Amino acid sequence: MTATLVARGLAAGHGASVLFADLDLVVAPGDVVGLVGVNGAGKSTLLRTLAGLLPAEDGAISLSPPSATVGYLPQEHERREGETVLGALARRTGVADAQLQMDDALAALTAGTPDDGYADALERWLALGGADLEDRADEVLAQVAPGVAADAATTGLSGGQAARVGLASLLLSRYDVLLLDEPTNDLDLAGLDQLETFVQGLRTGVVLVSHDREFLARTVTRVVELDLAQQLVRVHDGGYEAYLTEREVDRRHAREEYEEFADTKAGLEARARMQKNWMAKGVRDSIKKSKDGDKHIKAAQRASSEKQAAKAKQTQRRIERLEVVEEPRKEWELRMEIAAAPRAGAVVATLRGAVVDRGGFRLGPVDLQVDWGDRLAITGGNGAGKSTLLAALLGRVELTAGSASLGSGVRLGEVDQARRSFLGDLPLSAAFGAEVPDLPDAEVRTLLAKFGLRAGHVLRPAGSLSPGERTRAALALLQARGVNVLVLDEPTNHLDLPAIEQLEQALADYTGTLLLVTHDRRMLDAVAVTRRLAVSAGQVSEG
Repeated sequence: MTATLVARGLAAGHGASVLFADLDLVVAPGDVVGLVGVNGAGKSTLLRTLAGLLPAEDGAISLSPPSATVGYLPQEHERREGETVLGALARRTGVADAQLQMDDALAALTAGTPDDGYADALERWLALGGADLEDRADEVLAQVAPGVAADAATTGLSGGQAARVGLASLLLSRYDVLLLDEPTNDLDLAGLDQLETFVQGLRTGVVLVSHDREFLARTVTRVVELDLAQQLVRVHDGGYEAYLTEREVDRRHAREEYEEFADTKAGLEARARMQKNWMAKGVRDSIKKSKDGDKHIKAAQRASSEKQAAKAKQTQRRIERLEVVEEPRKEWELRMEIAAAPRAGAVVATLRGAVVDRGGFRLGPVDLQVDWGDRLAITGGNGAGKSTLLAALLGRVELTAGSASLGSGVRLGEVDQARRSFLGDLPLSAAFGAEVPDLPDAEVRTLLAKFGLRAGHVLRPAGSLSPGERTRAALALLQARGVNVLVLDEPTNHLDLPAIEQLEQALADYTGTLLLVTHDRRMLDAVAVTRRLAVSAGQVSEG
């Protein structure tokens, strides 16, 4: 079924804080709308509102036809106890819910309760693909998540396998309108290619949030920018690259218009002051006693003064008639620096014949030496062993065979995939302070505020923060303590686009050793590296 989603005058906020207002959006079949904005601008809130999971504070949402199905698929990290892979797929594709509705309607019909909902429930179940879900699931899992069985428990999946199952749920979905929240997170390059092909081939309308710039450039046909600083919603027709160009032009024009207005107003105000000074001087001169007492001279001085007064009033009216141009609000920027510690020794880390066994997975044997100043990019598919390689290098996992050693003077700074430093029940300020005990509490709060984590964040349990907020806290920690070996495992996951760009700049200025694991294709192009390691099926190669 082809369907169109229409939103008119939508508004949302948190308490007295407004996220967006007067938002109009039409999503027609074939549209791929990308939502962009800083963390906290309301992107996920908008998706949940469009899905009907959150009530709109103002405005209305309609579907044409009204029976169309809308699927909201958030990025999901938890593996639910007792749920199989097939169960997860049925839940995320809407088939499980449709099955329950159909069962309830059938039970009511069997019990003799007047109920005409069974036909509608059956139609919805069929439309969502319930009739052949199991067959399609086996086929799609074999394609995108080889080795993952449909009857496997989701709690036993690795992070990479869970990401692949999430991708499978997208490929299996048959919603009339798709709302996707961070579908690219944790996907490897092959998975990103499969997701892009899927989105590009859809005939349904799609609204998505992603911080993967290459994915946005390859898929979206329109961009909606939620500008929290300006309290504006801007709709840019055209793809992501066109949006970037248009945004830069708009910002330049806004700055030029304001500067022209400010210069004109300042010039007129200076002229008005000068005219008032001349007027005052003429008045003073006219009342001074002239030596010759010539009344004609005094009359000329009074006339000149009156003329200057008239000019001053005319200038003031011109100032009042100026069309006021508000100064563009300076956008919040993450001015990140990575504090440098004294350099480590010549050799930072080594692996000699290192083998790691984890369950049925084996990494190695690996022979690898990381020298001072090396900048390594580590790439590979989900489950290939990238995180295991990092753990082996850092001495955090027991080796089955071989040896591992860290060099002298290593001061490690790390952003891991799970953001483990900020997962507990301690308030964020306390959890952060425990990592840097010498930093006074006031400085902790100031630093976190610089990273967009203010009063509403620092007293909350760290584990209750969003993934993006925990990532910001992890980056703030890099600035709080000096490091000379930087380990970043998928650092761009959940970060907004401005913060990613600032992180890239900080990495350009960082002079220590860098180990970078990322699937962000633009970051791989932007960050200068000296070596590249490819990890595949537990084997490490350099190239």
